[in-house]
Amino acid sequence: MNKIIKRLIFLGLIIYAIYIFIAQQKMLNSYAVEKNEYTNQIINAEEEKAELSNSLQGINSTDYIEDAARNKLDMYLPNERVYIDITK
Repeated sequence: MNKIIKRLIFLGLIIYAIYIFIAQQKMLNSYAVEKNEYTNQIINAEEEKAELSNSLQGINSTDYIEDAARNKLDMYLPNERVYIDITK
């Protein structure tokens, strides 16, 4: 009788250890997925930062100012011929 109780307790501990191991493995997998998502967000933010930095450097150039004036404000240089496409 004493051997049976010891074996049941031992078996219960082994089952409990396996359960804990599986639960921790699931948790580690979810943390790995979360880490990948955060890594992708960081990469995207760094790319956006680089794009904004490049646009900030070119914002004071005459080419950017002329392009903004033409496209956004419909302004043109004096004596410049403007062709309008009526098919659009």
